[in-house]
Amino acid sequence: MSDERAHGAQKTTALGWLEQNADQLSANHMTIWNLHEPSWREYKSAAWYVERLRAEGFTVEEGTGGMPTAFCAEWSNGDGPTIGGYAEYDAVPGTSQAAVPYHQPREGVSRHAAGHTDPHSALGIGSFAGFLAAKHAMERHGIKGRLKFFGEPAEKMCGSKPVHAAKGYYDDLDAAISFHPHSFPALANSCFWDTHSAPYWSRIYTFECNNPETWQQGAGLTTVTHNHSTARAPGAIDAVCLMYTSSKYTKESMLPHHGSWSLNEYIVQAGYAAADNRAPGLAQIQYSLRAPTLDMCERVFEVLDRNAEHCAAMTHCTTSAAWITRTRAGLPNHAMAETAWRNFEAVGAPQWNERAREFGREIQKSLGVEPMDNPFATEIQTLTAPWEGEKAFRAQLPAWQKNLAADDYVDYTWHAPTVRLYVGRPTLKSVPGMRYPDWTRHAMGGMPDCIDPMWSTASKVIAMTIIDLLTDGTSLAKAQDEFKQRTGGGIGGSNWVAPLLPRDFEAPIHYRWPEYVTTERGTEWTTPTAAG
Repeated sequence: MSDERAHGAQKTTALGWLEQNADQLSANHMTIWNLHEPSWREYKSAAWYVERLRAEGFTVEEGTGGMPTAFCAEWSNGDGPTIGGYAEYDAVPGTSQAAVPYHQPREGVSRHAAGHTDPHSALGIGSFAGFLAAKHAMERHGIKGRLKFFGEPAEKMCGSKPVHAAKGYYDDLDAAISFHPHSFPALANSCFWDTHSAPYWSRIYTFECNNPETWQQGAGLTTVTHNHSTARAPGAIDAVCLMYTSSKYTKESMLPHHGSWSLNEYIVQAGYAAADNRAPGLAQIQYSLRAPTLDMCERVFEVLDRNAEHCAAMTHCTTSAAWITRTRAGLPNHAMAETAWRNFEAVGAPQWNERAREFGREIQKSLGVEPMDNPFATEIQTLTAPWEGEKAFRAQLPAWQKNLAADDYVDYTWHAPTVRLYVGRPTLKSVPGMRYPDWTRHAMGGMPDCIDPMWSTASKVIAMTIIDLLTDGTSLAKAQDEFKQRTGGGIGGSNWVAPLLPRDFEAPIHYRWPEYVTTERGTEWTTPTAAG
């Protein structure tokens, strides 16, 4: 058999495995979608992947990098290149939506509970299925190489990948594949070319009022020894409120008025002083920044650090700061994009059946929109070459800005040549003067006929790309040559950017992140306690 025919047979084997296992994989996706666990608390979702990977013959290290819901799975078929990929499985608080064509929270949980938005449930299964299909072809055809598949929690906080990178988990990869449901209409079915995701930095500021009795201690205004009769220290709630407002006031002074960047805050907790005569002792606020360059990130957090010090002084508190994450900017690799794109062209864009279209029409009806024969956007049903999608990016960005948005896959790109694959997720066709509410996408993420075409298309492209990298003799070599050129010699090269977290970084798993808890009242979402 010729090399070309053998190569085709290898891919046919992988695609056949995906077809034979399509129903089971669809059910697997719904398992993760129904768990809908939020960042750093994806206990059941991670355990499901660990069990399945071990059943497939992978050796799995659990709790990698000090993260209880992370893992690293490895499988080898003999000496050969190591290809990396990953699953994500975190859901997003405040997006509880049932898989129905109208706005309704999931049954039995608060409407403030977590739901899958992108959805990471499908992201994980698409990558997982692609790696398993490649493994099956490797076994059948004697293809040498190693697969390294990661469980990456807390992507919505860009949480785990910078930790794995800092601790060396990616250093032995020869190439990596990153898949995501589409975020940009111009790249609904494509790969990133030059414009990759931007840095994302996040930090928590903690304010504590540990010695409230020393507030105005020299002013003996009363002989009554009771807290109601003394001036109470402002305390930690005031500190976090001042931090919130002062940072809003100074936001325009953090960076020049050019380029796209965003700074958002989340009050993790405030108070711990329910009695009215006690100074609130503890409060925390998290700031998360997306900015095109590392220098911009440095400048913003310089202002925030200074604000925290002043707010603490005004409220008789101490303050401390701790990083949640610090990612780098994504590094392009045209060779990897070209390899994945060739396979995407062979597979074709996802297509949706009549059951999916009817679900879309029912959503339109519930919103008062005239139902369309084909309610899905044209972009998600067609392919766009990476270099054509790049033109759409460049049309909206200043020439100096090379990175946009944020995702922690970027930390893979500095350790191995990496492709960022986008596949169209179910999205309704636009209506003039109207924007569809977010719940419409979330609902379709839990309807198999709507979501399966997206992740199953991704799995085919991923499996075929892995086979090319391991067998065609040119794709991987070209990608690695480009990686060395861009980094000035590979890991540690003159243009290489090292991980921005230290090797001994402790993952931020101990904060009061939203989660499901089990009490004598049953299983509850932590905020609020009651369903509804």
